[in-house]
Amino acid sequence: MNFQEKLFLAGLGSGLLPKAPGTWGSVVGLVLGIAILAYFPVETLFLLTILIFLFGVRATDVYEARTGIHDDSRIVVDEIAGMWLALCISGAALPAAVLSFLFFRLYDIWKPSIIGRIDRDAPGGWGVMGDDMIAGAAAGLSSALVLQGLSRLGVGF
Repeated sequence: MNFQEKLFLAGLGSGLLPKAPGTWGSVVGLVLGIAILAYFPVETLFLLTILIFLFGVRATDVYEARTGIHDDSRIVVDEIAGMWLALCISGAALPAAVLSFLFFRLYDIWKPSIIGRIDRDAPGGWGVMGDDMIAGAAAGLSSALVLQGLSRLGVGF
């Protein structure tokens, strides 16, 4: 990977870590997403998520064409985009962020339903990025629903 790929595709280098690069990429996404939401409205993070998704699809396609490696484990920009989408839906308050992270990792690893189909069947960057976007949406919704349910039971954070 060249410097630009390490910076973008490998999530500031987190994808180069030897153990659990997807988890480390998700941590980078979580930290950056919370930092962005501390200074900007959720709409800004949502627009950045769309941009990183589109650039990620293109950059992944270029990388795969050059290297012949599909869904290289060092590519974690998909985890960053997925985490950002989860945070857009659930929010950046600590309980929501922690739940979003946990649900995102669960869905990204388990790949239930359409998440797994996109991962298997969508070509190139669309598959690499697409499954994490759906996992991020599911994680954000799951987190919001859990927190809403707890709130109705009188458990507040």
